[in-house]
Amino acid sequence: MADRDFTGKTAIVTGAGSGIGAAIARELGARGAHVIVSDLDVANADQVAGEIVTEGGKADAAVADVSDAMAMQKLVQTAVDKGGALHLAVNNAGIGGPSEKVGDYPTDGWRKVIDINLNGVFYGMRHQIPAMLDAGGGAIVNIASILGSVGFRNASAYVAAKHGVVGLTKAAALEYAQEGIRVNSVGPGFIETPLLSKNLDQDAIDGLSALHPVGRIGTPEEVSALTCFLLSDRASFITGSYHLVDGAYTTQ
Repeated sequence: MADRDFTGKTAIVTGAGSGIGAAIARELGARGAHVIVSDLDVANADQVAGEIVTEGGKADAAVADVSDAMAMQKLVQTAVDKGGALHLAVNNAGIGGPSEKVGDYPTDGWRKVIDINLNGVFYGMRHQIPAMLDAGGGAIVNIASILGSVGFRNASAYVAAKHGVVGLTKAAALEYAQEGIRVNSVGPGFIETPLLSKNLDQDAIDGLSALHPVGRIGTPEEVSALTCFLLSDRASFITGSYHLVDGAYTTQ
């Protein structure tokens, strides 16, 4: 369907070297978008961009630290230079951070999580939005989390950042609703990504699976399906919303 086709549009996806970001980048590329695959890991970014090109799509790898405002400005300029304009953006890059109670939480860990998971989304939109206005409009999806609406023990910085992403998304959506830019957030449950596999053993992952009424954790492709819908013209009346992909985790 034409309204699911991103041909002629340029997209930025941050944290696109693996996991959710990689799945989104691949789906956008398969649907015709010119994808700027951004990640701190240049090898991973190159690999995902190469996969998109091999499948007949358009993609360029870019290295950018989302916690650096100037780096995000340069990333947007790269998208405009490579694709002619910026139409779509997915602010996905994030980290888990330390696992400690609030009274013991390391302040340097707090700053790092907030810098990447919240400030990084702001820095992204701060430069994506002017470029989209120049292009006549666009769509942004910010990847939040189920922890953008509920709490979780020993993850105060992550929970605070993701709640902030949901609020920031709503504010931006209101500000640009009449200027052709839609802004939504997506709240994944626990997903099969390197963020989990590198930090948790199988018993812990099984425990997280049991927390979801569907009895499993999700896949990156399931998050990508919703994200790409929200970026598409089929979601033309959807903005300022927070959409869950969580196997009913938050309904309990």
